[in-house]
Amino acid sequence: MSYTLERIASLVGAHLWGSETVEVRWILTDSRSLCFPEDTLFFALESRRNDGHRYIPELYRRGVRSFVVSRLPEDMTSCPDANFLQVVSPLKALQRLAERHREAFDIPVVGITGSNGKTVVKEWLYQLLSPEKNVTRSPRSYNSQIGVPLSVWNLDERSEVGLFEAGISEPGEMEALQSVIQPTIGVFTCLGDAHQENFTSYEQKCMEKLKLFKDAKVLVYDMDDARVAGCVNRSAFKGEYIAWSRQRRDVPLYIASVEKREAETVVSYIYKGKEAACSIPFIDEASLANSVSCLAVCLHLGMSPETIAARMAVLEPVAMRLEVKEGRSGCTLINDSYNSDYNSLDIALDFMNRRPDCAGRKRTLILSDIEQAGGAPEDLYGRVARLVAMRGVEKFIGVGPCLSAVQGLFGMEACFYRSTDELLGSGVLDTLHDEVILIKGARSFRFDVLTEHLALKVHETTLEVNLNAVVDNLNYYRSFMKPETKMVCMVKASAYGAGAVEIAKTLQDHQVDYLAVAVADEGVDLRKAGITANIMIMNPEMSSFPTLFEYDLEPEVYSFRLLEALIHEAEKEGVTHFPIHVKLDTGMHRLGFDPEKDMPLLVERLKRQSAVIPRSVFSHFVGSDSDDFDAFSARQYELFLKGSAQLQQAYSHKILRHICNSAGIEHFPDRHLEMVRLGLGLYGINSRNNEILHNISTLKTTILQIHEVPKEDTVGYSRKGRLTRDSRIAALPIGYADGLDRKLGCGRAYCLVNGRRAPYVGNICMDVCMIDVTDIDCREGDTAIIFGDDLPVTVLSDAVGTIPYEILTGVSARVKRVYYQD
Repeated sequence: MSYTLERIASLVGAHLWGSETVEVRWILTDSRSLCFPEDTLFFALESRRNDGHRYIPELYRRGVRSFVVSRLPEDMTSCPDANFLQVVSPLKALQRLAERHREAFDIPVVGITGSNGKTVVKEWLYQLLSPEKNVTRSPRSYNSQIGVPLSVWNLDERSEVGLFEAGISEPGEMEALQSVIQPTIGVFTCLGDAHQENFTSYEQKCMEKLKLFKDAKVLVYDMDDARVAGCVNRSAFKGEYIAWSRQRRDVPLYIASVEKREAETVVSYIYKGKEAACSIPFIDEASLANSVSCLAVCLHLGMSPETIAARMAVLEPVAMRLEVKEGRSGCTLINDSYNSDYNSLDIALDFMNRRPDCAGRKRTLILSDIEQAGGAPEDLYGRVARLVAMRGVEKFIGVGPCLSAVQGLFGMEACFYRSTDELLGSGVLDTLHDEVILIKGARSFRFDVLTEHLALKVHETTLEVNLNAVVDNLNYYRSFMKPETKMVCMVKASAYGAGAVEIAKTLQDHQVDYLAVAVADEGVDLRKAGITANIMIMNPEMSSFPTLFEYDLEPEVYSFRLLEALIHEAEKEGVTHFPIHVKLDTGMHRLGFDPEKDMPLLVERLKRQSAVIPRSVFSHFVGSDSDDFDAFSARQYELFLKGSAQLQQAYSHKILRHICNSAGIEHFPDRHLEMVRLGLGLYGINSRNNEILHNISTLKTTILQIHEVPKEDTVGYSRKGRLTRDSRIAALPIGYADGLDRKLGCGRAYCLVNGRRAPYVGNICMDVCMIDVTDIDCREGDTAIIFGDDLPVTVLSDAVGTIPYEILTGVSARVKRVYYQD
């Protein structure tokens, strides 16, 4: 669905500045998530830590023309064709727009709140209802003052059921969410400790949450929770109650029996006098409670007990925040460094205990202070100590002043630290071995650094990177382009060995439109380093899909198998309209859809779902680096235009097209289309002629030791370095483990010492190589240049018969990167 700016201005009570006609299909609050600037309306939200107005110039440059603001830019001439909707509060305007949008739909809408389980209930309801209903639901855990209106905006003419979470952290927040969601069916999952510090009592928090259901027709809740039941009675709810209970038979949904087996739980129930049963493939208590809430909703919506049973039996676990990683010294890490309330701690401990690799191994918990609990610390941490003991934790590591003050409550092997830095400095993490370790901490404690804990490495070999040279190369290729043409910069393989984070920061500062990496982990590293630019993943692995969604990483899609898997995972995760980049194979025959055979089926499949949406379509010139292949390149271009046109015809939004690589930018300026991709050229090598543009990298090391070696002696393994004269042989702390190719040894290449050539002698070792410095005035500690300004990397690649890419990307991660601007 789309709205004109004039209509939106009317709906939210805004003053409209500007005269451009725009149809708004997308609303945006985070500049990092921009995908379709032409149809996007940006809300410049303001908070204590940030102000969305700061991002208007950047977004304007990237193509956004419509903004909701509380104040106009000081210099309106800097964005001459922009439209501004001026309001008192962009957040209230966002909520108001979503509220008016919601009122256009007369469908069942389920509103879900509670302390825990909201996302699980929502996702399981989606799994149960979606086989026969078109269900629109909150993406992931979008349950905040901002997330809820963004979620409700996803309702469209195809929606038959809505599923939306609502979370609050303080009094007065739920009224706004109620107005936006307007649920017809309410689900209250449970009442726990989360955000308790902002409420005077559990009852106050419960009553605040129940405001979500003010005008709902049905309310589902657990009658056995006395506090919730009491609050429901006092809330004067006027609709139908579907209370469920394992203790009382006089409720609409009576759970007659629960039988836990090895890998499933069988539930027998009576709903409004009719007996039935179902099973779920889980055995923990939280999953049981969440499944019963789902059962109540499905029964109310008229689903038959037989259908419910069939679908309940194959419920899939919901991807939450718990992350399992392989640790050092035989350890397994369960990372939950997101929050640390009591209920989620219990769930995480239960998860740890149920892992098959937990048997026979020590169970260790690293826990931070619980910041959102409220109440007396002795009472809270007394409960935590009992829970930890009950769950079989054998070693406890507490972090924070509160835990340190009550350490006597913990009877198992335990140690305490007042801060995360104190724990890291203690050395205790290096003593953990063959343990299952749950890392559970409030976000403010930065527990993510615990999972990334590494021993300090000292290495005298460095790669110096000239960031100004990177910019010079960027501008060289921009000189061939029209100002409106967008650019993708390749920073895969650690930015061709230069170090992706610093290169990406530089490119982001110089306003490139997209960054591209090979795999999701590379993109995650950039996001964690603060990179907000759009990031394209060129070789997405199917196991990485949840990571793509979590970190807003946009995958290349090149086959129907990959597309189907991505759609399935996106629907499972509650993701909609996720941007993808469609690859066409026009002659490389590496990856891609066939532009002549596959397009009708591809378009039909894409239009039949709402999980993903194409942001760009692209291909790759095979021979743009040589005039000899110009005829073949012309055929590729013709195929690409034909295939991309079929995809564009199926969509109203603009799909970017790109086929030019570094060589193509220079060789085919008439084929730039809407976007180009800059790779090797960014790193200073002209792929048309292999000449150096502006060298960005210098790999250097130092002389460790110098030996006087008589002629006819040998140097190195296998006695390959036979000397023909008395020689001075220097050892350098760099070897093939650092990326120095073994084929460079035995005199095939050289490095520079004090500006003079020093050939490699004998075989290059893993960590050391030897060079002949007989004719060079040098001493131990002097610098040796492996490649750099005066020794181009192409000299090394030519010596071993390879390409510069291989030399650059081969520089090991253990080589320290040093960045500078000259």
